[in-house]
Amino acid sequence: MPQSGLALGGSAPDILAMTKTLLSLGHGYSAQSLAERLLPLGWHIIGTTRSPERATALERAGIEPLLWPATTLPLERVTHVLSSVAPEDGDDPVLAAHGPQIARATHLEWTGYLSTTGVYGDHGGAWVDEDTALTPGTARGRARVAAEAAWQATAPTRLHILRLAGIYGPGRSPFERLRDGSAQRIVKPGQVFSRIHRDDIGGALHAAIQSDQGTAIYNLCDDDPAPPQDVIAYAAELLGMTPPPEIAFEAADLSPMARSFYSESKRVRNDRIKRDLRWQPLYPDYRSGLRAVLAAEG
Repeated sequence: MPQSGLALGGSAPDILAMTKTLLSLGHGYSAQSLAERLLPLGWHIIGTTRSPERATALERAGIEPLLWPATTLPLERVTHVLSSVAPEDGDDPVLAAHGPQIARATHLEWTGYLSTTGVYGDHGGAWVDEDTALTPGTARGRARVAAEAAWQATAPTRLHILRLAGIYGPGRSPFERLRDGSAQRIVKPGQVFSRIHRDDIGGALHAAIQSDQGTAIYNLCDDDPAPPQDVIAYAAELLGMTPPPEIAFEAADLSPMARSFYSESKRVRNDRIKRDLRWQPLYPDYRSGLRAVLAAEG
């Protein structure tokens, strides 16, 4: 059974009544980019975390922390909900604990769910879009398909599902691996991945919240699917380093999870989100994105 939640800090409900309030479930790397856009606009944000230490950090960042698991969610104080929580043991933990409460929250103006392009499975490097059949080849992908369906069945008002490509950004890029010597320039013929910079996720979420678009599913990726070895080589060039030698996929030292990512190859289209939400990526390819990450490091 979920244990009692603990909310720290925050403002009184009567003050919040005049404020747009986002409940960010599983508030982490991607959701923080949205928070950085909303907080200066006067939004109140409640972010869940499992860690008391992380709760303190959220409070310092101007976010009201809510320790997870929580007995109940403060939906009466909330206008918008975003879930970044991944499935656990094949189920969505948010809906397993709070599905009926969320379904009753008909006052919500918007609900968002961050999914993954892994729901499409392997397409041998071919292009996919939101109308492509969902044929996930991994347990993680199948769990995401089920979670998407559960949110579609539960969300009481308009729902935007964003299927994210591979996420990178400050603190989560090839630079860290190149510097510590763990980067591998793995070559698997025909392998391509789509990617998305963290700040483009925040921009897309902000566009979704501001839009008048009804329930919809959007792919969120840049414009330049590319082989992973090319990304490592370019990151090394930016650092002035000699790139690691190419290594065949079969000989690479990879964890089972990392190896599973190479079981699927596809190019992901983002035309729908550009059309409906008038979103354009700040970083339309990994080259511009990596340059921005390095510049942000100062």
